[in-house]
Amino acid sequence: MKCLLVFDHLNDVVYTNYDKEFSEHVCEFASLQGFTNAPENADKSSIDDNALVQIFSPIITSQRIMSCQFGNSYTSIQCDDGLNMCFDEYMGYLFVSVAREDIPSIKKFLSICITTVRYLCGPDVCQLRSKEKNSLATRLIDSWVYLQSNDQAVFVEAVEQLVVNSDVSSVTLQILRKSVDKLVTMTDCSKIHAMVLVNNKFLSLFSSQNAKELSASDILFSTILSHSSNPKFAESENPLDSLQILLAGSDQTPSCLSHVVHIIPICEGINLLYLLEVGNVAISSGLYEVFHHLHAMQFVQIQRDVETLRPAFENLDLAMKRLNDALKRNKSGASENCAKQLIKKWDIIRRKYLDFIKTNSDEALLRAETLALGFLENLKQLLSLTSIDEKIISLSQKQTLEVAKMVSDKLNTYNEFLKVKSIRNFTLGSRDSLTINKYLEEFPGLVHFLYVDRVSHRVTAPTLDFSADETNKLTKNKIWAMIKFSRNHLQEGNLSLMWKDTIFNYAYFLWFEDTSGTPMKPLVYPTNSTKALPLPSLLGSDFYQRLKEVCFPKMPSNKIRCYELFCVHLGLVTASCVLEHTRRLAATIWELRGLKAHPIDLL
Repeated sequence: MKCLLVFDHLNDVVYTNYDKEFSEHVCEFASLQGFTNAPENADKSSIDDNALVQIFSPIITSQRIMSCQFGNSYTSIQCDDGLNMCFDEYMGYLFVSVAREDIPSIKKFLSICITTVRYLCGPDVCQLRSKEKNSLATRLIDSWVYLQSNDQAVFVEAVEQLVVNSDVSSVTLQILRKSVDKLVTMTDCSKIHAMVLVNNKFLSLFSSQNAKELSASDILFSTILSHSSNPKFAESENPLDSLQILLAGSDQTPSCLSHVVHIIPICEGINLLYLLEVGNVAISSGLYEVFHHLHAMQFVQIQRDVETLRPAFENLDLAMKRLNDALKRNKSGASENCAKQLIKKWDIIRRKYLDFIKTNSDEALLRAETLALGFLENLKQLLSLTSIDEKIISLSQKQTLEVAKMVSDKLNTYNEFLKVKSIRNFTLGSRDSLTINKYLEEFPGLVHFLYVDRVSHRVTAPTLDFSADETNKLTKNKIWAMIKFSRNHLQEGNLSLMWKDTIFNYAYFLWFEDTSGTPMKPLVYPTNSTKALPLPSLLGSDFYQRLKEVCFPKMPSNKIRCYELFCVHLGLVTASCVLEHTRRLAATIWELRGLKAHPIDLL
């Protein structure tokens, strides 16, 4: 049983995604409680929204009161029968998941769902009411659920680089460069990214000179997006899948960068993606910031406390000044009138908030709250006018297909090679690469490993064959359990672990280096820190960025490198041997990746 429900501030249902077991259970419960008049033999595959509202309103109202008035909201509820419920909030909308899974897994699912909504709708969650956004959100969430159950890179939330020789890498990059140059001349867009993915593995990326750098989170999301265009998840029979999304960008604070994405299958398993940056970066980022701080204002003003409200107001006021500056620098007929109305309304609201801060007048605050509803609608309208343009999708499709044909023709020679490599990137028992085999023979007893560079969030790991499920083999469940166990302890601040079962030894290490490769010991160990760590993740929020801030509070995070290493050895291998292997593996991993790395000392 599993579901995702999204409620607005009035407790109305905005979005649902649930399995058959949940729908049948809720339909039966709604019928018993008299929430629906459906006959007993009625179809139970879908749930009436009114029934959902009546069932969940009491707990949602309670959650909102605890959150707004006491600042102590529920994060989860555990039931005796193994059913658990988790809550999370984004832009004033409550995301609820009910499942027969452990709490950390449900929280991870909620986090991914919110990230998906942010990529599709930006700060305006209400867009989920549209059939198109609703369908796309379901497609992406279902795709992530499948990938995180079957792909070790997605499960560890990193991008897996396809290991190919330098000649193939160079040729692919040159082909992408020429295609981007041609697409720039054929369209009005000068900021374009081109990416090739082979069975969810990253092969190559080329970005035009002016394009805003993509974050690792953007690339990982693009992988899920590419997979979701698979006929299993997408119903379209078009030669390409086109949509508009709002990327996070590579800045420390995630932005909301509007992009049109075209996904073109070159052949089965190989997808070519073009991401065209549209709109104005300063305006879309400014709008996202204003939405965020307006939500924070609405959250704290319920408490009617001047000292709590003052910093929230100052943040919102500053965000509005930045947005206003961006709007002034980019005047356009379509959005200019809407922008003027927005600024005019803000000037009135701003004065009311200042009155409340000076005089503690409830009347002034009530007036500001009333005006804020119209102000929010203006924000949504401006977001639609400046960051969302469905016409750009259709206008760029023809040119993109033309350029993609050129790429497909030139890559045709390498297609079969790339597909074979993606299925068998490299394995610990392989003989297909003497260099790799010779390298791995230096680690007797090593069964599997995952090395993750948390600067670029790239993972290097042997491909596993999960078709054999013998007791003496390393199964998918064991690897997934190892990663999950490590994550749970990492969230508690433990940076190194070793443990074993009846067959294998497991080890996990996270360490830091400076830009020259010199090991760095944390100034503050997270186990001793009073600041709680979020769930280890990349999608949604960069946990590793937060970890660096906790461990090195006075150092610029861009001066600190972070790495992870998971290792599985045979049970007979000693702890000292495991440590020695992890040191050498981390120091020489570049031999597999093709990129030189600095030696480190883990312990």
